[in-house]
Amino acid sequence: MSTPSRLPEPYGQGGGSNLADILERVLDKGIVIAGDIRINLLDIELLTIKLRLIVASVDKAKEMGIDWWEDDPALSTRARRDELARENAELRERLERLEQLEPTRTEKESS
Repeated sequence: MSTPSRLPEPYGQGGGSNLADILERVLDKGIVIAGDIRINLLDIELLTIKLRLIVASVDKAKEMGIDWWEDDPALSTRARRDELARENAELRERLERLEQLEPTRTEKESS
């Protein structure tokens, strides 16, 4: 008579497809985990930490109206180009104003 083993199955045997299915469902539907941590001393609130975690696919996040990464220059090449173009235009305006304030060398030499 043999007793069943109580050890978990080795990684990759049987549970892999279940994990992939669960991950696919989570990314397709999205999941929100929210929680608050409050530290009080004698009914005086000293610290509040609000934690929010959303796990979803990019498409699902966009569907929910979450697209902050598109405007972050560190994550989006379009946002980085826009930021550089804005900075370039600002620098050109500043240069133009400085050139208008200072007379050119030829004007100085003729006087």
